[in-house]
Amino acid sequence: MSTTPKPSDRVAPLRFQALTDATSYLDAQGVKYVLAQFVDIHGTAKAKAVPVAHLPSVLGDGAGFAGFAIWGVGIEPHGPDFMAVGELGTLSLVPWQPGMARIVCDGHVHGEPWAFDSRVTLKKQIERLTARGWTLNTGLEPEFSLLRRSVTGAIEPCDASDTLAKPCYDYKGLSRTRAYLEKLTESLHAVGIDVYQIDHEDANGQFEINYTYTDCLTSCDHYVFFKMAASEIANEMGMVCSFMPKPFAHLPGNGMHMHASIADAAGANLFEDKSDPQGLNLSMMAYHFLGGLLAHAPALTALACPTVNSYKRLVVGRSLTGATWAPAYISYGDNNRSTMVRIPKGRLELRLPDGSCNPYLATAAVIAAGLDGIERQLHPGPAHNENLYDLTPAQLRERGIAVLPQNLDRALDALEADTLIVEALGPVACEFIRLKRMEWIEYMRHVSDWEIKSYLEFF
Repeated sequence: MSTTPKPSDRVAPLRFQALTDATSYLDAQGVKYVLAQFVDIHGTAKAKAVPVAHLPSVLGDGAGFAGFAIWGVGIEPHGPDFMAVGELGTLSLVPWQPGMARIVCDGHVHGEPWAFDSRVTLKKQIERLTARGWTLNTGLEPEFSLLRRSVTGAIEPCDASDTLAKPCYDYKGLSRTRAYLEKLTESLHAVGIDVYQIDHEDANGQFEINYTYTDCLTSCDHYVFFKMAASEIANEMGMVCSFMPKPFAHLPGNGMHMHASIADAAGANLFEDKSDPQGLNLSMMAYHFLGGLLAHAPALTALACPTVNSYKRLVVGRSLTGATWAPAYISYGDNNRSTMVRIPKGRLELRLPDGSCNPYLATAAVIAAGLDGIERQLHPGPAHNENLYDLTPAQLRERGIAVLPQNLDRALDALEADTLIVEALGPVACEFIRLKRMEWIEYMRHVSDWEIKSYLEFF
């Protein structure tokens, strides 16, 4: 949600209202199959390829899936089928896969939206905004690592010359991967996702592609499509595109920053107030929404940073390049990238989420937390406009700044204890906690190379 092209400069996305118009378009484009696509609890794209002639069935009863075969949808082997019902307005081409289109689906069971489906969960929170005449607009900023496997099987940056100690914005690093970046960008443009900036990020082999903000549901749909495109185009070119939060211990990790603002029915930004005495151009509504985010930050962490690896990114301290660029502190500040929430004038940038999060669940939790802040008029206190990485624990305590959970187990404890967020998400919250507890136990049982090197003959 930085400076973006004017609407007239953008490629308009397809928004079919009638099935006949959609099928005529698909026929003209030579499309033979439509991917009926949804996400599991991890935010990973799942799909079936459906011949175009059977698209009406996807819009009706839906494409059927064995529910027990899908992570986190709360269906046992003897349970009903999970039906993916398509939303016609999301139909688009799959540019890197000629002859294929994609339609975004909501999970249904017994003909009703299924509460374990994360997109359905987000829609329920959006209804709370809609009832007030509001729309949450978000701009998601995906960072990713473009890698390859060496002859030994180890991962390394795809460009062997990408070795600078501080490679952010490096022209050579950007130029030498341009074939991939151009194909990815062109694929996004072809379906109306308006890319306006591409850069090499602060880790070797790391990139960020920024595209225009929109309503939060469409933003999540775009993010899933982005990951599908980025991963498959990389695979076709012999590379690995990874959204893993921290693929290299000594380098910055992959975030998925979320810019957020609320608009009224006329499209006016209700978070913006240029008379703000703090000079952040934030309205009192924005401050209250922000207060909710900070109050529920520990619980939000579990959903925004949902893997064991996520907490290697959120670690307190520095990296080889000089900064982790990841938040470790529950705080906000004016253009301060060491805080959990940065304020780029008139909107919020939540820097907490990483590339492994389910965008639908993370956004649903953000709405629940923000509305709680508005309803209770929670004020976040004064902004912190200093480098928090440089402060000692005692100095942080003096300023009333708490540290985010530093591992998945503590984050899950915080989520489980936050009844407001758990109740807002519904049954998917308990399923998420259950699965993530299993992930933590598996991690704790794993014996790492570090442990072998440190302890094998130490005693």
